[in-house]
Amino acid sequence: MIAALNRWCRRIPLLDRWLVGEILAPLLFAVAAFTVVGLSIGVMFELVRRLVEDGLPAWTALQVMLLSLPRFLVLSFPMATLFATLLAYSKLTANSELTALRSVGVSTVRLVVPALVLSALLTGMTLLFNDVIVPQANTQAEVTLQKALGRALATEKGKDIIYSRFGRVREPGSERSGRGLKQLFYSRRFDKGEMVDVTVLDFSRAGFRQMLVAERALWNEGEAKWEFRDGQILTLNLNGSTTRVDFDRYLYPLSSGPLKVARLPDDANNMTIAEAIEAERVEAEAGNLKAARKLQVRIQEKFTFPMACVVFGLIGSSLGSRPGSRTSRSQGFGISILLILGYYALSFSFSSLGVKGVLPALLAAWLPVLISLGAGTLLLRQASR
Repeated sequence: MIAALNRWCRRIPLLDRWLVGEILAPLLFAVAAFTVVGLSIGVMFELVRRLVEDGLPAWTALQVMLLSLPRFLVLSFPMATLFATLLAYSKLTANSELTALRSVGVSTVRLVVPALVLSALLTGMTLLFNDVIVPQANTQAEVTLQKALGRALATEKGKDIIYSRFGRVREPGSERSGRGLKQLFYSRRFDKGEMVDVTVLDFSRAGFRQMLVAERALWNEGEAKWEFRDGQILTLNLNGSTTRVDFDRYLYPLSSGPLKVARLPDDANNMTIAEAIEAERVEAEAGNLKAARKLQVRIQEKFTFPMACVVFGLIGSSLGSRPGSRTSRSQGFGISILLILGYYALSFSFSSLGVKGVLPALLAAWLPVLISLGAGTLLLRQASR
């Protein structure tokens, strides 16, 4: 295996191997540094507080911290790519090594190709981590922490569950029908597989309006219906008459959609791409258009976030390749932070426009990437002069 790997490496041009070797050292340093900083700010301080105030076992705190590591490792990849490429190419420029290569006919575009290839590999790694490892690790970290604190699992709790069902509804006093709201399901709380304080409005019957109120509701798998407990049904006839029926148990024909909505993770970061697509479909079916639109943006961002590695690889190598570029490690860190803040501020701004519906989800997620790639291309052209 090692011999085969060595033979494969020898096929890579010496120039590329040399440039990748110059990038790898600062890349590994930056990944470690950004991961440690993120882990300390995002998790460690909170776990220390839990240790002191809630008596969280030290072994559990260590487990939660290790399970949180993939999330911050993924966040560090794009930032480390920018730092490493900027620092490596600035060092080579300061030592006149890139100038010597240009003098023998090697173009600046050719010089940044290894950085772009390495950035593309990091993009694939980030996408893989973000879709396969991070959601499971985040969920397991939450479950481990909640169990240690003696609380119910986060996946079995929720508030203000709303589910809308649309279909063909006949207009009152007419034989015509059109698409409209048939049923509206609302539960104040979802706890351990049970809906609490439930209200259902039924508009499916022409000439009638029905309201079902119950203390509890459970999904009956065998009957494929909702089982309501301890409630009453109020039926309003459009001619003004009303009827009221109290019940201890009542089976109501409605899909399991409310249960699916209740069990959706609050954070799209805890979903894989397939799960996010399914969650978007559930929210759309439930009539929660804003939630569905937000998930559409988040699904696209699961692809655009890894692309930040390519964006930062292009910008960092182009800035570092400019003649006269001399950037120390501390200066590279400062420049990297400013560029990262600018890029993510742009991304968050467009993301908000997508969630509000001002821009389509596809544009809201990809425009920052396209704009930044355009800026990186301009920097590369300047460095090539």
